[in-house]
Amino acid sequence: MQRPFLSIIIPAYNEEFRLPDTLSQVESFLEEQIYSSEVWIVDNNSTDRTSEIIQEYSSRNTNFQGLFEKEPGKGAAVRCGMLKAQGDFLFMCDADLSMPIKELNNFLPPQLEGFDIAIASREAPGAVRYDEPQFRHLGGRLMNGLIQLFALPGINDTQCGFKCFSATTAKDLFQHQTLSGWSFDIELLYIARQRGFTIKEIPIPWIYHQESKVNPFRDALKILLDIKTIRRNSAQGLYDPEN
Repeated sequence: MQRPFLSIIIPAYNEEFRLPDTLSQVESFLEEQIYSSEVWIVDNNSTDRTSEIIQEYSSRNTNFQGLFEKEPGKGAAVRCGMLKAQGDFLFMCDADLSMPIKELNNFLPPQLEGFDIAIASREAPGAVRYDEPQFRHLGGRLMNGLIQLFALPGINDTQCGFKCFSATTAKDLFQHQTLSGWSFDIELLYIARQRGFTIKEIPIPWIYHQESKVNPFRDALKILLDIKTIRRNSAQGLYDPEN
């Protein structure tokens, strides 16, 4: 089978209400593109009808496939899909589509060249936020300040759930990923910098959803603990390019 140009990986945990519309929007978008594609939806131990929805949709759409990842955590689900995908470019996509799917081509050639990783940014010049409460924005900025201070200086938005990797970059990074929770993005970008990969931030329009599972204030302490783990892993040589 011919290698697809694009693979989209959608992690899903208890997404029975949002997932059908998201998959429909993704399908409509891909039908309009000239490149080949595949979509992997990864059920991460959902307790609602998410698994059934994935099975129903994939049975009707041959380039949509379902996976199940029993290890809890978004990072585990994304890694599962990334290591299974076969595209030249692998795009990680949140199930809430807080970034409109039509923005995806801004992360791909020919619109974007000369990158190993392209990450969606809600803070890069040109980005626009919609309907986000001020306290939510301030919490996110506090979290990013901590991330820049202790791990990734100069990257303004590590946690937006839309990221594109070249195939060789993805296969390298996700084989070395150790964190399975919310901080997996930080670890991947930290490893990428150590290994000399090029990271570009892409400004996006971003729509706040009240149902978001992220709580910046609650998760800040967990992220600090995870950054400590990342720095320890780095000191032990786990991320060295020769590994």
